[in-house]
Amino acid sequence: MSYQIDLSGRVAFVTGASSGLGTQFSRVLSQAGAAVVLAARRMERLKTLRAEIESQGGDAHVVELDVTDPDSIKAAVAHAETEMGTIDILVNNSGVSTTQKLVDVTPDDYDFVMGTNTRGAFFVAQEVGKRMIARSRGAAPGTFTGGRIVNVASMAGLRVMSQIGVYAMSKAAVVHMTRAMALEWGRYGINVNALCPGYIDTEINHHHWQTEAGQKLINMLPRKRVGEPRDLDSALLMLCANESRFINGAVLAADDGFGV
Repeated sequence: MSYQIDLSGRVAFVTGASSGLGTQFSRVLSQAGAAVVLAARRMERLKTLRAEIESQGGDAHVVELDVTDPDSIKAAVAHAETEMGTIDILVNNSGVSTTQKLVDVTPDDYDFVMGTNTRGAFFVAQEVGKRMIARSRGAAPGTFTGGRIVNVASMAGLRVMSQIGVYAMSKAAVVHMTRAMALEWGRYGINVNALCPGYIDTEINHHHWQTEAGQKLINMLPRKRVGEPRDLDSALLMLCANESRFINGAVLAADDGFGV
């Protein structure tokens, strides 16, 4: 017996879509039938991804977004809904990090990480959530009003690692933010869950795995390997699926057992 998740007719808004996990998330959502709004600051990369998705028969739209700017968030979400229709799925993926000991963290370092990972994620989810709630309140009986919000946290939000302490703090806040949103917004048919990836090989960190420090880290992992972006496909689709209506406030670790 086969099972397939079908997101046809749904609009998905993906932040941080210009690289790494955001690019892969956009691809897999499109392959599942969703129309995808690609949001980030690097517009040329988004346009390249849009062309790729469209060449494979998908539907994609590009919107410029700086998650650290509330006005940019509001404008991007409004523009996306004008062009594509109401947003059914939010993949709240934008994130940054620094590597340093806590005693070396400057106020600028702290604000850089927290401003994107926690503050930015909150206000993106808030803007989309407001619109999902308004749609739910004004909908005719029997129409689809549910929404899916996937906040991309990290295994570092569940297990602190040295030299990325502020990043871990920011992602731990995203985990708790997810639970708070699930509690308040569940009554409107909005399911809010967190996806916590482990170490994934992306273009940003690819060079690191070849270094002595990278190899040392790999040897610390339970199965001595890092993941690929596609290793998160099934987890993401499950959390976005129409059928996931009973999954709300979940914190799903996809870390190959590192947190065990």
